[in-house]
Parts: sequence; C-alpha cells; structure tokens
Amino acid sequence: MKILVIKFLNIGDVLLITPLIDNLKYYYPDAIIDIALIKGTEDMVTMHPSVNKIHIFDRNRLRSGSKWSRILGEWRYAKKIKDEKYDIVIQTTRGDRGLNLAIFSGAKTIISYPAKDGRFTDRFITHKLPKIENRHMVEANLDPIRVLGKEPVSKKVSIYWSQKDEKRVKEILKKYNLKEKNFIHFHPVSRWMFKCISDHTAAKIIDYCQNELNTPVVITSAPIKKELQKIQSIISLCKSKPIDISGELSLKETSALNSKAKLFTGVDTAIMHISAANDIPVVAMFGPSAVYHWGPWDNNINKSSYRAKKGIQKMGKHKVLQLDWECIPCGIDGCNGTKVSDCLIQMPFNLIQQSIKESLESIE
Repeated sequence: MKILVIKFLNIGDVLLITPLIDNLKYYYPDAIIDIALIKGTEDMVTMHPSVNKIHIFDRNRLRSGSKWSRILGEWRYAKKIKDEKYDIVIQTTRGDRGLNLAIFSGAKTIISYPAKDGRFTDRFITHKLPKIENRHMVEANLDPIRVLGKEPVSKKVSIYWSQKDEKRVKEILKKYNLKEKNFIHFHPVSRWMFKCISDHTAAKIIDYCQNELNTPVVITSAPIKKELQKIQSIISLCKSKPIDISGELSLKETSALNSKAKLFTGVDTAIMHISAANDIPVVAMFGPSAVYHWGPWDNNINKSSYRAKKGIQKMGKHKVLQLDWECIPCGIDGCNGTKVSDCLIQMPFNLIQQSIKESLESIE
C-alpha cells in the first residue's frame, strides 16, 4: 500500500502532522508513506523514520516564472505524483490545489476537506473530513485516522535531526560556555511580524532573565533580513549581553539547540511548536492567533486543555499569555492594516516576567 499525505502550508503546520504519520504507520505497518509539501517546510519531516519520500512543491520558483512555465511546472509536479500510483491520498488542508492534486493522482481512497466553494470535485472525496471548529490542530490532523474507522494511538509531535546537527550545537555550547538545561532559548520574531511583541518588551525579557534570574539567554531567528534587523533593534535596547546566534542555524540545528534549553520563550512560531515537540517548557506570547488551534502541544497529555477563546491558558508544562480583549482572537495580520498587533505590543511586561519565573520554579 502507498499513502500520500498533503500539507501545503507553513513550517509549524507541517510539524503538527507528525502524529498522523505515526498513526498511519501503526495501522498500516507495511505501507509506504510519502509527503507532499511546500519548499522550505521539509525539515519538519525529513529523517522521520516512517517517511519514505517527500514531494517538494517550489511555489516561489513557479510564481517567479511566466504563466506558461507555471502551468508546465504544476503539470509536472502533478504528473510525478500520479505516476506513484497511490492507494490513499490524504489532503490535510482546506485548499483547492491539494484536493485537485489528490483527484488527479487517481487514488481509490481520497480523504479531504470539502472544496471551499462546494464544487463538483467533492464527489471524488471518499472520506470527508469534519470541520475543525475550536479544536487543536493536532486533533484535527488526526481526523483522517478517525474517518478510516480507527482511533489514534498516539498524539505525540516529533522532530528529528542528524548527528551533524547535534555536533554543531555542542560546538556552540562549548564556544559560549553554556551548560545543557541551564539557558533560556528566546525566539522573539516570526516571519509574520504582526505576531511579534515590542522590541522594548523583548529587551526587558532578556535583561530580566540574565540580570535577575542569572540565566543566560540564547537568541535565534531565521536568516531573513527583516528578522535579523529586528533582533539587532532588540539587542540595542538591552542592558545585558545575550548570546546572539540569530540567522546562523538551520531549522534542524535550531531544533537540536532547543532540546538543550531549560525553557523556551517567544511568540507564536514554528520554533515554539518545535520546543513543545522537544518537551521543553514554553512560555509563549499570543496575539491574533487562536490558542485552541495553535497553542504549544504537551506530548505527555492526550487532550488539549486550551478551551478558552482568549486569556492566559496552560497545557501541561506549557503556558500561553494572551490578553482578554474583546477582539481576540481576530486572526487578522495586524490592527487596521498596520501589520502590528496592539494586543501584543501592549502586553504587560510584568505578566511575562511572572510567567517565566513561575515556569522556571516549576522545573526546579
């Protein structure tokens, strides 16, 4: 049997399908499981012991070409998947591209959300996925198992890296004289800047951890200009000197580094989900995002405890800070078209301070 799982979304979204992969392997131990995803997200499933092949869709490259080159590229990608002759194709995202690809594959079993506009393509879906509603995405990503008449045996989110990545991280720890489980991993930026707290608040977090908690802070970010500029702005406001390795690590290396931390703090990003997958306690600042969908998942708990629409919430060792404003969660990329979320910019520092302190005390 050959199974294809499609997830055409972002890095964190791809990471959260790993419980689905594990359950598919459990119920179909002899199956070949492949993944279709967008270029740049593949690190979340590479080296996964149950993943055979990854079909990478280079969306940015196709968009940069002419209309006809894009059509040709889309056709070649779809034809490559059709030639695999999958028995089951699982489309885990509400999007027409994934559903059309599943139909074109010729698979006898197609598991998918209905088309957004209720088009005739729905007739090809053999197993329709239910609405996500107010459930966590880990639970929603396991619906394909349920519609196949089975119950999930595991809800663990997992990520893997190489010995080379591990070696690179050990060199960094040695270079900065850091001990395992004795530093705080701080990832204050996101590719979506409307998810960020203010630079002044971020600087206060660093100074508090280093000067008052006597705990070193290691800062990471993607090697993207706007993220690196924001990191430099934050550091310029600091009174202490954090360890800045922003832009220096790959996603795999960042994952390996995170696994050595005592605590992670940051905003709603893929790195937050990676930290939860590594069982590293999280203190996360949320703004427009719905915590009941995207809160850090505790691998030791089988049921999400993110039941409120807003406010401070916990799931096991993880804590999410979110204001109790009427407009939250809006799901909008910033207030009034500014690309800045007031609910994050105005988050009180003393709330973050107290939460970090309490999380560290619970570890000790």
